[in-house]
Amino acid sequence: MIYTEPACAKLNLSLDILGKRADGYHDLRMVMASIDLADEVTVSFVSEPGIQVSADLPYLPRGGGNIAAKAAERFFQETGLPPAGLSIHIRKRVPVCAGMAGGSSDGAAVLRVLRRALAPEMTEERLEEIGALVGSDVPYCVRGGTALAEGRGERLTDLPALPPCWLAVCKPPCSISTPELFSLVRLKKLRCHPDTAGMIAALERGDLEGVARRMYNVFEDVLPRRYVQVFEIKSALLGLGAISASMTGSGPTVFGLFRDREPAEQAAEVLRGQFGSGVLCRAVGSGRHSFS
Repeated sequence: MIYTEPACAKLNLSLDILGKRADGYHDLRMVMASIDLADEVTVSFVSEPGIQVSADLPYLPRGGGNIAAKAAERFFQETGLPPAGLSIHIRKRVPVCAGMAGGSSDGAAVLRVLRRALAPEMTEERLEEIGALVGSDVPYCVRGGTALAEGRGERLTDLPALPPCWLAVCKPPCSISTPELFSLVRLKKLRCHPDTAGMIAALERGDLEGVARRMYNVFEDVLPRRYVQVFEIKSALLGLGAISASMTGSGPTVFGLFRDREPAEQAAEVLRGQFGSGVLCRAVGSGRHSFS
């Protein structure tokens, strides 16, 4: 049996840090949306025992070092089903180390395939619980769509879809260490926090401008100066007609929100020329990750 599943990237419409937990993690409150920039994950059931992972990028981890393999291992551990021989191939389209949950989305895609093939009676909530044992972003990636994520990211509340719009997404040629950013956070010194309640209300109204006004990521307050390109990209997007722009996750990817396709497409082209990266995207729904 061979199954192919899209693994959609996510964008943070907002990201807030509420406090430090006793378990060492941080309490977060985030509004996230899936986009149609996606890896293609192919899962093949094979006769040879074990889990093998391959990808079209040679530097991605193989075997147990890849989150896709970890997700499969955890699925069998938690369900008690006999481990199957699996060959997982990842056709990578989501940038690596970009703050877009590319690896987590690959793991979530594997979980969805295994549930469909081996445990169709399993609820999505149970699959998300298994995902939380794999990584903080995996439960959201299992669900997809537009959602409020709280706790480590495992407590999810469905939200109305992002109103129709276009997105220009740019990852500069650098990576940012998530643990480093968290270590720089001083909650009492954060200058601003996103208006999460206002963001949710704007989504409920279908108010794109209201969403745009409330886009904010607190990690931008603690970025070291060497990541100045994040702010250069934000400025470029706003100059190119975006109604708002923000960094997603722990960065360094930045995205701009546009009402219409043509200026978003032009912005993506300009960003490719200036920063080596620029992709035109749209938001997608939850569940089947429909691209319609």
